[in-house]
Amino acid sequence: MKIAVTGAAGQLGYELVRQLGAAAIALDRAACDLADPASIRRLVAWRPDAVINAAAYTQVDKAEQERELCRRINATAVGELAEICAELDCPLVQVSTDYVFAGQSGRSVPFAETDPAAPRGVYATTKYEGELLAAQCPKHWIVRTCGLHAAPAPGRRFTNFVATMLRLGTERDHLRIVDDQRCTPSYVPHVARAILSLLRESPQQLRGTGYGLYHVTNRGDCTWYEFAAEIFRQAQIKIELTRITTAEFGAAAPRPSYSVLDLAKYQALGGPELPDWREGVRAHLECVRSGTTG
Repeated sequence: MKIAVTGAAGQLGYELVRQLGAAAIALDRAACDLADPASIRRLVAWRPDAVINAAAYTQVDKAEQERELCRRINATAVGELAEICAELDCPLVQVSTDYVFAGQSGRSVPFAETDPAAPRGVYATTKYEGELLAAQCPKHWIVRTCGLHAAPAPGRRFTNFVATMLRLGTERDHLRIVDDQRCTPSYVPHVARAILSLLRESPQQLRGTGYGLYHVTNRGDCTWYEFAAEIFRQAQIKIELTRITTAEFGAAAPRPSYSVLDLAKYQALGGPELPDWREGVRAHLECVRSGTTG
């Protein structure tokens, strides 16, 4: 199979390409710019057997000012990819987000794929619009994930919460971390492996479930404060942490108070195990120490 991966320079796209090896058609922004319809259309020339859209506008707060660009990349472009995949009769894998759920404070039950979406903010709304457009492709998987983090790769350093905490842990002796948003940090190699397991099985073999919407994260959940505390514990960095609220942090865009995703539908497929989020932290830090990837 030849599998095209958009966003190949990003942390998830890079890892998907790494795991695919020779089967990957790695498309960075220069090769496939979702802001440019003509650039997207060039995908047809590659004649891929499947397309994984790992590209997105992910600057959650900046999206509140760049609404049209965010919608162009996260929604309109996905519709164009869906049309191309339908034309090529190949599957489209659209990577989405836990932010499609508002997740008000007080909830404690993970969201299933059947729960109604309730996005808030430009980023979340456009990602949900992208899901609806991806679903118009007859062969599609929509994969919602959360809190992605990957270790540095050769010549590449990715921006994510773990990397930021490790940097700040060497620069400061005290940090204020949000403690009223609960989600599941997810290690990119674990998520990429699960996504590729969907493509490596034919729909007929997926126990009757076939294409559709799946939640794919590590297991368990935590607040960002608890996530930070675990990073510093495992990295053996001594630092003082103070719990703050979302309101005190003062972000421009709204965040879900609770966006833990139920994994039962994915787990029923019998694909690769999704480890606990703490194992994801351990694997990330081990890669940092050893200078390896994945």
